[in-house]
Amino acid sequence: MRTPEEVASCSLLGNQGVKYPDHYAPEILETFKNKHPENEYLVTFDCPEFTSLCPKTGQPDFAKIIINYIPREDMVESKSLKLYLFSFRNHGDFHEDCVNIIMKDLVRLMNPRYLEVRGIFTPRGGISIYPFANYGDAEHQDMVRARLLASFPAQ
Repeated sequence: MRTPEEVASCSLLGNQGVKYPDHYAPEILETFKNKHPENEYLVTFDCPEFTSLCPKTGQPDFAKIIINYIPREDMVESKSLKLYLFSFRNHGDFHEDCVNIIMKDLVRLMNPRYLEVRGIFTPRGGISIYPFANYGDAEHQDMVRARLLASFPAQ
């Protein structure tokens, strides 16, 4: 049988030392050096619990955010990315804005060869919104165009 103190401490599991921002916080993003900058490879992040606020109603919007990028010298540290994405929970912006803000912040942070952000937002009012934004350096412009065209849903 657990003591009351042990039971109370269970609510803190995984929370020690983690400060969740109460506002949009791009300053918490951190990088580390790519140990394989000579290789061109893909890194994928899948955030199935993204939340932002609708700027019209103040109601929460839920999404799965998928980030793919080809690193150059700097890579985004995953815990800082998680905290950054969670910082949108109290941020009011349209779905399209959130995806573009995330893309621009990560490009500014890392200067990747290629980066894309896809938002798969839960339908509200009978409408689904799936914004997609991408960036590529001079050598990846064909990929930018191809991925953008491929992101169009089949009709």
